[in-house]
Amino acid sequence: MDQLPLPLEGITVVAVEQAVAAPFATRQLADLGARVIKVERVDGGDFARGYDTAARGLASHFVWCNRGKESVALDLKDPRGLAVVRRLVAGADVFVQNLAQGAAARLGLDAATLCAAHPRLVAVDISGYGAGGPYADKRAYDMLVQCEAGLVSVTGTPEQPVKAGIPAADIAAGMYAFSGVLAALVRRGATGRGGPVEVSMLEALAEWMGHPLHHALHGGTAPQRTGLAHAVIAPYDAYPTADGGRVLLSVQNDREWRRLAAQVLERPELGEDPAFATNAARVAHRARTDALVGQALGGLDADEAVRRLEAAGIACARLRDVHELAGHPQLAARERWREVGSPVGPLRALLPPITLPGGEEPRMGDVPALGEHTGAVLRAVGMTDDEIAALRRDGVVA
Repeated sequence: MDQLPLPLEGITVVAVEQAVAAPFATRQLADLGARVIKVERVDGGDFARGYDTAARGLASHFVWCNRGKESVALDLKDPRGLAVVRRLVAGADVFVQNLAQGAAARLGLDAATLCAAHPRLVAVDISGYGAGGPYADKRAYDMLVQCEAGLVSVTGTPEQPVKAGIPAADIAAGMYAFSGVLAALVRRGATGRGGPVEVSMLEALAEWMGHPLHHALHGGTAPQRTGLAHAVIAPYDAYPTADGGRVLLSVQNDREWRRLAAQVLERPELGEDPAFATNAARVAHRARTDALVGQALGGLDADEAVRRLEAAGIACARLRDVHELAGHPQLAARERWREVGSPVGPLRALLPPITLPGGEEPRMGDVPALGEHTGAVLRAVGMTDDEIAALRRDGVVA
């Protein structure tokens, strides 16, 4: 049977984007076959290009979020640069922007304006807090939104709240923008009309806060910060092993506790001990419970601890660092690593987690240099080499 094509083959996306939220969304579209034209500033491009130089001289955020795109560098403050974007949008299926609040509207590139002019267009506005309300014009960076959404309040230790170690607000907004585009394209297939899509970082992350939010709304209290432990289950924590590793285990019910006590702790009597026999009792005596588990695992190396826990049917995991993730045996066994091109040569990258068996593999294109595709894209919309050269001389394109 012939392979199915990538699902977004033939879809063109124009993105006036920066940082993480919008670039992460449009990278998902590119991976699934869409042509993504990334519009960047002429003076340095997407400012995420300058976050660091960790990826062999390139910024790690930029490498992560921008493979498979065509980079066009334009000065949107110049009417000629803005006119180029309008020509690109006229031939596009999707437009995505995450400029500062109000900037897109001033340029006439907000979703409502563009969809009124192009009824089949799906146009996405990504913002920090949404178009209205008292926070509409507030600056919205990932860590700030993590704080406003309450994520920081439930992450960390009892003594110290901490932010998530990844840009959770940006990722949440990016994924809802991605799924919003897919939903709008399905609707367009049925109705012939695209329409605006609005996503705010606060609302996206607030949705991800559903468990602690409902716990507080309906139970009256917010879950406590417990580090790697679970607020309402014990034992559920990471424990040191003899070789300096850490193994996290989770006992979900009292049957599992009895197996843990007999097969790993080698103290079967603890399975029926009233101080530990139920989850409520183990939570009430959490320090004693953790001490018993810690003593048992502390005498084993990490591999042996995992082997015993798995033999007993206890859910467990190695506490890995980022380098260990890069060498994870499961990712290697499932052949999830590929190489993508970049201005500094090939870079390792993971296949996207959406797997479509029977279809083409996701298109993991090159990470573009700033303005790498400007000339080709402008010629494709009908501009002559002389016109392009004149724009270059005037600094309107790069």
